[in-house]
Amino acid sequence: MKLRALFVTLGLFALVAGGMIAAPALHAATPAGKSKPGAGEDLRAVYANVTDVAEGGRATAACVRCHGANGISTAKGVPHVAGQRPAYLYAKLRAYQAGTRGDHGMEGAIKFLSDDALVKIAAYYASLDPVQPPAKSTGKPAPAKPDPVAAGKAAAAACGGCHGETGISKIPGMPSLVGLDPKYFVAAMTAYKNGQRKHDMMKSFAAPLSDTAIANLALFYAAQKPAKAQTPAAGNPAAGKTAAAACAGCHGEQGVSANPDNPSIAGQDAEYFVTALRAYKDGSRKDDMMKSAVSALTDGAMKDMAAYYAGLQPQQPKADKPLSTAEWVQKCDRCHGINGNSTDPRTPALAGQRIEYLDKSLHAYQSGARKDSVMAAMSSGLSESDVASLAAHYSQQRPRAFVFMDVQCK
Repeated sequence: MKLRALFVTLGLFALVAGGMIAAPALHAATPAGKSKPGAGEDLRAVYANVTDVAEGGRATAACVRCHGANGISTAKGVPHVAGQRPAYLYAKLRAYQAGTRGDHGMEGAIKFLSDDALVKIAAYYASLDPVQPPAKSTGKPAPAKPDPVAAGKAAAAACGGCHGETGISKIPGMPSLVGLDPKYFVAAMTAYKNGQRKHDMMKSFAAPLSDTAIANLALFYAAQKPAKAQTPAAGNPAAGKTAAAACAGCHGEQGVSANPDNPSIAGQDAEYFVTALRAYKDGSRKDDMMKSAVSALTDGAMKDMAAYYAGLQPQQPKADKPLSTAEWVQKCDRCHGINGNSTDPRTPALAGQRIEYLDKSLHAYQSGARKDSVMAAMSSGLSESDVASLAAHYSQQRPRAFVFMDVQCK
């Protein structure tokens, strides 16, 4: 039976069924550049022998200018490649050569190299000791992100005077903010910020807020226990229920929307509700669908509908709290190894990598500039803060070199 053993070069500890073995050589008995029967072509660099590694070192003249003499980059945005996993390096070199990686500089540098040379270069860089981060940062976690709900609560302190401490209005004409889907809240605040919604006071509040701060506010209000606005409603709720029949398709049977693009209006302040309908009707708030829906409504009908919806119980929306840096790290470590030290020769190590390169790579996966279905899915949910925190975390971890070997076991 053949088993792949994993050697940690720091200590030469091998994980192998049936015992331990110390053998730091790189498959010296394997023919140059040839994988063993049954192994995929992508593993050729894993099976390189000592001669292959030496030849790979001599073929790196074009690499040294950017990646450094020992695969340790001193250029901003250029990755360290010393100690990187061999099959991963080989696969990405081939991708650059094929033009599918989106880097014309790399394409030109390796354009004329044979596939055999790519195997040996990958094996050579994989055999080098990886860079070690400065002692002051080695292995230390990146600073934790602030809790978004707590950050939203702090930001909401300025809103409490009008909208209530927890987003439940006590002032007629001021909307309640509880029960709103975060996506709708963000869209509304962004509209105030860019002037699409005309309201000078709200624009002045929203203008200095970052996208992250607005998202935190949205999460804070979504997390509050919803209750009806503590304000009077002058209309006839029974008449309002009849008039509101046409609204259920967008805003829900009981004023609780199932579509985050449409606001929930159950429990909303009645005076604000009427003001909003009037704005849609006269066009000062732009929305063609709403303008059409309210065009035939009288002021009396608007007040009746406002009274009806004000009497309904709002519901807490489903809002996923963003993952913390530690939670994202747990997800990333599943493939990239504990603290970014991959134990799969096909999967890149992240530990000790340049911070700006990690940041750039995650953005490339998000934008589609780098094609990888798994990484596209994983990175799609990352915020700018998440990307920065993950890049900082992995850049500070201590990288460890691994040698992958096959051993014969009876």
